[in-house]
Amino acid sequence: MNENFAAAMRQATEHTRAANLTEATRIIQAALAGRSSCPTSDETKADIVPAATQNARTPFKADPNAEIIEPEAVSTPKPAQPAAADTLSAAPTAARPPRMRMPLADTLRVLRDGKAGFGAPDLSSAFAPLGRQAKVSVDIPAGEAFETRSFACRAGTRTYKLYRPASLSGAPNGLIVMLHGCKQDPDDFAVGTGMNALAEEKDLIVVYPGQTSSHNASSCWNWFRPGDQMRDRGEPAILGGLTQELAKEFGVGRDRTFIAGLSAGGAMAAIMGETYPDVFAAIGVHSGLAHGSANDVVSAFAAMRGDAGRAPTVASNHAQTTQFVRVIVFQGRADHTVHASNAERIMAMATSRMESQDAQASHGRSSDGRSFECKVVKDGAGRTVAECWMIDGAGHAWSGGDARGSYADPKGPDASREMVRFFLHASR
Repeated sequence: MNENFAAAMRQATEHTRAANLTEATRIIQAALAGRSSCPTSDETKADIVPAATQNARTPFKADPNAEIIEPEAVSTPKPAQPAAADTLSAAPTAARPPRMRMPLADTLRVLRDGKAGFGAPDLSSAFAPLGRQAKVSVDIPAGEAFETRSFACRAGTRTYKLYRPASLSGAPNGLIVMLHGCKQDPDDFAVGTGMNALAEEKDLIVVYPGQTSSHNASSCWNWFRPGDQMRDRGEPAILGGLTQELAKEFGVGRDRTFIAGLSAGGAMAAIMGETYPDVFAAIGVHSGLAHGSANDVVSAFAAMRGDAGRAPTVASNHAQTTQFVRVIVFQGRADHTVHASNAERIMAMATSRMESQDAQASHGRSSDGRSFECKVVKDGAGRTVAECWMIDGAGHAWSGGDARGSYADPKGPDASREMVRFFLHASR
């Protein structure tokens, strides 16, 4: 680091402390570009200069209005707290992967938005899906039940909503755990996905665990934290325990127990499939990321841009089992929050343990005219073990969802119906 650069960083620090973030950003940009920190008439016109492209692939065009990761306000760093209750989700210091340097573009945005001080901010909340926020109520016809319950274990406590269809006269045909995205809640997610109507049609129990703002500032599942990517730790322990308790209550076997989610919820569903293969027979990941894609917020930025390879592999600590978890993936090709390459990574991980496989792709169009490609992977016995739906023109929202809910795209194809079909082995 030369003297001019060091001087520029000192100036930027002083401006940041004085809350003059625009000037601090300009100085950093000038220093990195090798220019003088004194502004010229041309330099003062620019607000944010994009970081240089690091590879030849088409740059990921992020939506500037999408809240991706929200940094929290920073004061004096606090020492780590001992593991207890929900703090069990924090990984031991010795096992924590090395922290990755924050990319320039992300650092500049943090400075621009004024959400954290200059230096190493404690960024603890996950990405938020693109779309409007909505508070909705769920219509419950006579005979149906949408109960509010709570589950507690050593790793923590979460409330959840449970849908029991009026058509259910005996044992349910299956149990589906639905994990909402950031800034959503169980009611909102139930309306947006329309999963309750399918539960009524197919005699299913549907469970909607709720994340809270006290556990994540944006009510996201903490998919990017090492302590929340392992069996019997953090949020996987809570969700796994909750599922096992309900499966026992309703007499549902492992072959009829499933989990799905959107965005951060989709990433957590992928984690659950990796860490609890003895509990779930299949998972559904919509606009999510593969297990181990990130180990902190910085690597989460990279993963969402499609650079998941930068994050060190996180040990899954999964159960000792030979049981295979089937996977269905939905991803919009116009998603500016989660790069479409993450769908390919989920599929690669899902099929990596298969000794032989056959993959075939077909193309179709939804009833609203949206085109898509569906890749089906079968094992040596001809059984479908994985599907990947890549949807043209779709953004970061539940495909075929109900517009009354947030982050739902009515244009289709119908992700909920296709997931249920895949879960229950029905023919498409």
